[in-house]
Amino acid sequence: MPSYKLTYFNGRGRAEVSRLIFAVAGEKFEDVRYEMDQWPAHKAEMPLGQIPVLEVDGVKLPQSAAIARFLAKQFHLAGKDNFEQAKVDAVVDTIDDSFKGFVPTRFEKDEAKKEELTKKYFGEELPKHLQNLETLGKLYGNGGHFFVGNQLTWADLLFYTFAQAWIGVEADCLNNFSWLKKNRAEVEKQPKIAEYLKNRPQTQF
Repeated sequence: MPSYKLTYFNGRGRAEVSRLIFAVAGEKFEDVRYEMDQWPAHKAEMPLGQIPVLEVDGVKLPQSAAIARFLAKQFHLAGKDNFEQAKVDAVVDTIDDSFKGFVPTRFEKDEAKKEELTKKYFGEELPKHLQNLETLGKLYGNGGHFFVGNQLTWADLLFYTFAQAWIGVEADCLNNFSWLKKNRAEVEKQPKIAEYLKNRPQTQF
C-alpha cells in the first residue's frame, strides 16, 4: 500500500476535503499541520511554494483539487464510471464557483468594506450558487440525498466542508435550501465521518 502524507496549515481550509476522503476510506495518513508562523521555514520545500501538498511514497503533489480528485479516485469516491465522474466534477466546479466570492470577504482588512462585501455575498451571490447546487443535486442524485447517483462522493464532502465555513459566518444561509441541508445531514450520519468529526481538532478556519 502507498504511504500518504498531507501537509497544510492547522485548519480545515483547502485540505479538509482530502482529510474527509481519508476518513471515509479508513485509510491512514500522516497529517502534518503547520501554524502560520512555522510555514515560512517550510515554504521552499514545496514544489510550488504553497500548500496543501500530498506526498505519495515521497513524491509531492500540489494543488488541492488535484489532490482530492486523486484520492477520490483511489478510494472509489469519484463516481462509478466516466460520466458519473463528469457529473461529480460539474458539482465540484459549481461549489468552487460559489466559494470564490467568499474568500475576499474573509481577507478584507477594512472593516466597513468587509461588512459590505459579506452582506453582498450572502445576500446576492451565494443564494444563486446554492440554487445551482440544489438543481444539480436533484438532477443527478437519483431521488436521494447525495449529489451523484445517490451514493457518497467527494462532491458531497467538499460541499460539507465549504458550507461549514459559510455557516460559521451566516448561520442560516442554507435555510431556504432544504435539499442541501439534507445532504449535509446525510454526510454527517456516515459512521466514519461522524467519528472523524467527533475527534477533529477545533481550529479557527
